[in-house]
Amino acid sequence: MTTTYIGRRRQGELVVIRLPEGTELTPERSLGLVTHSPRGFEVGYRGSGPAQLACGLLLDYYDDAQVAREHYIAFRNRVISQLRCDGPAASWHLTGEEIDAAMATITEDVVALPDGGGPSPTLPENWRTVTRPDRRVFQRADRDHYIVLGEGTDGWLAVLCSQGDRAYPAPLASRTVSDDADVEQAIRALVDESNDLIEPSEGEC
Repeated sequence: MTTTYIGRRRQGELVVIRLPEGTELTPERSLGLVTHSPRGFEVGYRGSGPAQLACGLLLDYYDDAQVAREHYIAFRNRVISQLRCDGPAASWHLTGEEIDAAMATITEDVVALPDGGGPSPTLPENWRTVTRPDRRVFQRADRDHYIVLGEGTDGWLAVLCSQGDRAYPAPLASRTVSDDADVEQAIRALVDESNDLIEPSEGEC
């Protein structure tokens, strides 16, 4: 029987059910890969709640952490952002065939975020890096933080940004690096700034 995901509102919160099993999809498993929206899922825009749902759906449907991690942003942009659930009687349906068809068309995320990559020898293990023709992008695996390195007017421009609930990433900090300066040092400085922006978990000093 075909796998189908159904989303509806329950006391204002989005609830996602997998059929035919009738099991409820929750964020917990996908939070082990990315932390965009611990409070729950959302649809209808390019933000943190839809990103968490995209990751959760791909992880649940394919049962493959690498597929979910590499493609959830593109899947959010092309599929989850188009779903609507605007009232208590509203609902959406997404079949396994529709997921497969969407994934077959996804080749690269339209936002400046990595779709894969690997660990960097100069950065902490929770950061991944990917090289593209026009820029290098670094993604923090456990938080919604990204560093984009591209050519600026006076050398290299490195920007720390966050997607959040916005359609486009918002800059949090930046560094301008001359052509003869240490670019890797600037990247590491932005990684440190990312750590400073993360509030300690409850109970931590």
